[in-house]
Amino acid sequence: MPSSSPAPTRTPASIVVAAFKQLRARQWSKNALLFAALIFSGQFTVPESVVNAVAAFVSFSLLASAGYVFNDYLDRAADRNHPKKRFRPIASGALPEGLAIVLMIALLVAGVLIAQWIGGLFVFAALAYLLTTLAYSFFFKHIVILDVMVLASCYVWRVVGGALAITVHVSAWLFLCTAFLALFIGFNKRRAELRELGDKAGTRKSLVQYNGRMLEEFQSITTANTIVSYALYTVLGAQTPWMALTIPFVLYAVFRYVFLVEQNGEGAAPDETLLTDLPILATAVLYALTAVTVILLDRSGMLANILPQMP
Repeated sequence: MPSSSPAPTRTPASIVVAAFKQLRARQWSKNALLFAALIFSGQFTVPESVVNAVAAFVSFSLLASAGYVFNDYLDRAADRNHPKKRFRPIASGALPEGLAIVLMIALLVAGVLIAQWIGGLFVFAALAYLLTTLAYSFFFKHIVILDVMVLASCYVWRVVGGALAITVHVSAWLFLCTAFLALFIGFNKRRAELRELGDKAGTRKSLVQYNGRMLEEFQSITTANTIVSYALYTVLGAQTPWMALTIPFVLYAVFRYVFLVEQNGEGAAPDETLLTDLPILATAVLYALTAVTVILLDRSGMLANILPQMP
């Protein structure tokens, strides 16, 4: 039965706060993948490419928020039975349902307009991302395994979009390791949710079909493939094999994330886990610094005499 908690008192200020909260701005961190092509192609020194990459980030963030509004609107009844999701703006009543629809349309229009400003095939990637999120909200979120796989495809669209925004070629290996990373995070999320909700797992149709042993197997498979595919990318797909220097950071981040899920019961909200864990944040900074340094040194020719490019 839905929660019988009284509706919150609304004021103009509280509605503005609820609308901002509904954007889920913290989850925009996922759109950092749009900068992957910018970094790995070495285009981060080209002002026009940087501007387009930032605009692409904004476009995807607005479209993502439109998707979050739509998904929460559809799930508002089920969310009221969830121990945490019942506090979401729409489910709690802090954000009026009619206003939520207006917010969704505004975000959608703004995101598409920015995509059109960037132009080229980026519009295709942005619309494909949007359609994928809508397909998830309408249908795939209720289908076991496909719920995670469809969400993982959204991560791949982010990398594709980042490449199309600056019109550069990106190795297929980068798309592959992105897909496995997304599956790794997705199945760990399901594992954490299942442990967190316990006998209330039925509030999500697909979640009740999972079990701990199954998700442990999925976790093992995706962990191994995330690491192997990234290692192969650094050797076969990156500009220089010296990118292999970044592998230890990826290893640590993956192992640390598994530790947080298994030992600390985190992972049900991946954005919170990734943005609040200091070791993972420090690892991300060191990874970025190492990758940028390697690319700059390679472009200057300083690495050629030490380790020639592999054929």
